[in-house]
Amino acid sequence: MEKTVVIYKSKTGFTKKYAEWLAEELSADIYKLSQVNIDMLTDYDTVIYGGSLHTVGIMGINFITKNIGKLKDKKVVVFAVGASPPSEEVIKEIIDSNIPRGLQKQIKFFYLRGGFNYKKLPLGDKLLMSLLKMKIKRKKKQGKALSRDEKGMLVAYDRPVDFTKKEYIDSIAEYVNS
Repeated sequence: MEKTVVIYKSKTGFTKKYAEWLAEELSADIYKLSQVNIDMLTDYDTVIYGGSLHTVGIMGINFITKNIGKLKDKKVVVFAVGASPPSEEVIKEIIDSNIPRGLQKQIKFFYLRGGFNYKKLPLGDKLLMSLLKMKIKRKKKQGKALSRDEKGMLVAYDRPVDFTKKEYIDSIAEYVNS
């Protein structure tokens, strides 16, 4: 029987939620990235890594890319969780920014929409997001048109948004089971 492990790094809980759903759906073991070392993964046939997005960077992705040589005989899946709606352009930018070209055929990538909860952010991230909020508000005051994402961000500062849906993991589960 195939053995699967789900490893994740989550800042505000959206990635953790997807990791838990995947582990349940696939009867997989699940670990936070901080609980794992590469030698633990030798017994698994499939390694799934999920990280939240920080701008276009997937948190913790270097654990996979750095150790890919030890994972070469395994099915490797990476999913990123971000607040923005998925688009081909955004997904391509995330892949190109996180997975070296030579590894893009070996690592299957998925993007899952998460959410935004300002209150759960670490202090440094709150500071960065406050600067972004000021920049968006300044743009609005100057009468410049705001993008849909910018309008959504302004609303989300005061009211957390959660776009997670369990069915978003279906494509990952199908791939793992294929």
